[in-house]
Amino acid sequence: MNRLEVEQLLGRLYAARTEGRLDPLCALFAPNAHFRIVGSSDGKPIAIAAQGTAEIRTWLSVMLKTFKLTHYQLISLLVEGTKASVHWRVDIHSKITGTVVPTELVDLVELGDDRILAYREFFAPC
Repeated sequence: MNRLEVEQLLGRLYAARTEGRLDPLCALFAPNAHFRIVGSSDGKPIAIAAQGTAEIRTWLSVMLKTFKLTHYQLISLLVEGTKASVHWRVDIHSKITGTVVPTELVDLVELGDDRILAYREFFAPC
């Protein structure tokens, strides 16, 4: 994958995520992809880990049903070959409590064959 292809795939990733579109989001992951999200909210640690599209789809479904993302802002994007580091900011709205939490995130993404092979996200409220 060249830089433009990496940027385009990441563009589809963040568009699907912020728009809450499960099928297009899941289609971006390779069959045996690794998926991990770690961070903390209200001083409580949060960790999610999944491998393979079935597990990833389960977690993404829960996330999209529970949270709405607004005010997406790309802060920086670094691409080196098929690896990318993405620093972004978003307001996370709980669909359960109505709480809105401005949050900063850093994603480390490994790509291959036009799919995501590994996705690691670190987040913290602003």
